[in-house]
Amino acid sequence: MNLNLKNQVAIITGSSTGIGAACAIGLAAEGVKVVINYHSSDQEAKKVVKQIKAAGGKAIAVKADVSKEKEVKKLIKACLDKFGHLDIMVANAGLQADASFTEMTLKQWNKVIGVNLTGQFLVCREAARIFQKQGVHKHGRAAGKIICMSSVHDEIAWAGHVNYATAKGGVKMMMESMAQELAQDKIRVNAISPGAIQTDINKDAWDNPEALEQLLTLIPYGRIGQGEDIANVCAFLCSDAADYITGATLYVDGGMMLYPGFADNG
Repeated sequence: MNLNLKNQVAIITGSSTGIGAACAIGLAAEGVKVVINYHSSDQEAKKVVKQIKAAGGKAIAVKADVSKEKEVKKLIKACLDKFGHLDIMVANAGLQADASFTEMTLKQWNKVIGVNLTGQFLVCREAARIFQKQGVHKHGRAAGKIICMSSVHDEIAWAGHVNYATAKGGVKMMMESMAQELAQDKIRVNAISPGAIQTDINKDAWDNPEALEQLLTLIPYGRIGQGEDIANVCAFLCSDAADYITGATLYVDGGMMLYPGFADNG
């Protein structure tokens, strides 16, 4: 299958590490020029840029806090100044600030909602404005593609992580509402909801044999996911091969959404 992504331009928020970095590297391998967005670690961002360039790709790193409107606009401007247009927005930036519900502070709540939900709103809105202005052009059948990075916790409740699960549930409805509204402009909006992916954000869940064994009881497919698993789906959704897909959430979770606790009849 030819994904036909060569010379398209993508911004991937929160892409200096983890799933975001994997998506950036995966898209670059398909010929996409990528903007690596990071919040604090310029060294990690530069490492991803270096890896992409070493493989013959094109990338730049741009620092921006996606929860702040002015910084999002700066991110968009840096992309347009360098590459001249935008085809793909992968709204990936996210974080956790975990606490039991009764102990959760307003600061913890606002921090997660600000990045994981408001941040996605801001970057998707700015991307949609550009896509509307550009219209459909030589780089594909759509005027633009938006990928919202969600989680299985947009459906599965998660005690001790109320702020995170609430944000991801909001992302799901935001994505669907955007998709409905923007389809007339030939802008496709979809979401990827990963399950357990081996990244630093969940290191305590897989970093020793006992923790990994317990985690695998939640994954019928019997392995923890890798960044490449998400990157492959991201590239597909950004391509013309997925041109008739909008408003969809793809759960990439090894079967976690199948509620494996019921595999033995409950």
